[in-house]
Amino acid sequence: MKYQKPKGTADIIPPFSNEWQFVEQTARETFKLYNYSEVRTPIFENFEVFSRSAGDTSDIVTKEMYDFHDKGDRHIALRPEGTAGVVRSFVENKLYGPEHAKPVKQYYMGPMFRYERPQSGRLREFHQIGVEAFGSDSPRIDVETIAMAIDFLHRLKVDGTKLVINSLGDLDTRKNYRQALIDYLEPHFDELSEDSKERLHKNPLRVLDSKDANDQKLVEDAPSILDFLTPTAKEHFDVVKETLDQLGIDFVIDSNMVRGLDYYNHTIFEIMVNNKALGHGDVTICAGGRYNGLVEELGGPECSGMGFGLGVERLLLILNQELKDELQKNDLDFYVVAIGNKVKNAAFKLVQDLRSFNYRADQDYLDRKPKGQFKSADKYHAKYVLTLGESELEQGTVNFKNMETGVEKVIKNDNLEQEIKSLTEE
Repeated sequence: MKYQKPKGTADIIPPFSNEWQFVEQTARETFKLYNYSEVRTPIFENFEVFSRSAGDTSDIVTKEMYDFHDKGDRHIALRPEGTAGVVRSFVENKLYGPEHAKPVKQYYMGPMFRYERPQSGRLREFHQIGVEAFGSDSPRIDVETIAMAIDFLHRLKVDGTKLVINSLGDLDTRKNYRQALIDYLEPHFDELSEDSKERLHKNPLRVLDSKDANDQKLVEDAPSILDFLTPTAKEHFDVVKETLDQLGIDFVIDSNMVRGLDYYNHTIFEIMVNNKALGHGDVTICAGGRYNGLVEELGGPECSGMGFGLGVERLLLILNQELKDELQKNDLDFYVVAIGNKVKNAAFKLVQDLRSFNYRADQDYLDRKPKGQFKSADKYHAKYVLTLGESELEQGTVNFKNMETGVEKVIKNDNLEQEIKSLTEE
């Protein structure tokens, strides 16, 4: 039997795993500057965590969830996105309590699962990096979150980003807009897609998010939610726009953007790029928004939230090629060649010494002859080779060779670290 990975999954093998490590490390370093700390939640949760948060009309719940009943007949789901699990953790661990500094800022990274047609940059097992900030109603938290996402992408040298924003307003805004949207769409009911017909009275805003081409035409002339913002919601959005302007962050307003999850309100945003690796036109690589009712929905007190998520696979497709080439080099610093059985223990210690000096080092473990060991050094792209034979062992020395320049030098073991650092810094 030939064993293969499941459809819609991928093996992340060297040297490509270096790119993943770079993206993850850059995320950690960037988010730390904004006072975010990492949270790790289970890969699977009770089904209700996602159905309550995403909304029972969302594609995630109705079409894409990997869910099953376990041996205890518990309804379990593999996480399709990161926010719901982080909110559940926030509530369960009572991080809303007065002993915790506010806002509580957390980030996460890890695998997510959705059953959908696999395509470039979108697999059934995919990876997300995301952030959540709990406990502040300030529109400036919205802007800080957006600015942090843009900062992260700039540090990855992602060019040509476009920020698109909208406001979904507060509860009164959505209540009034909901009815206006139903009134507009009902005369076109027979023209709507089957999904949109089902959603029209449950959650008409989701019709705006439809991928059906005819639905998209129908909503082009739909009323704008921005015309229904309450004074409070309008003031919140005005501060967001003014603060973005103050930071010199360009943005475009799209009043039909609603995002694919039901828990958003007030500010929502998407960061897009136009890159051939993702197809034609602008493609979203990062998205998020404010969700002031989600903590309550999952059993917590009234507490606001703001966050974003981005797909790592999609991000890797558009990384700067020069950067990717550099990350994939995977070069070894030192390879130690041992000549003769008597020097094997000494060679082993030499490799360990090099590692203690913070060099990436390796040696032969297949009892190959010197010629075979030098071939291995070439395959590992070793920058330097140290050769140790019986004569070097007796004299307390080792032979150093720079593989790029061909320069060789005999160095003494009693001053090994200093001499090696001197030679590698030349």
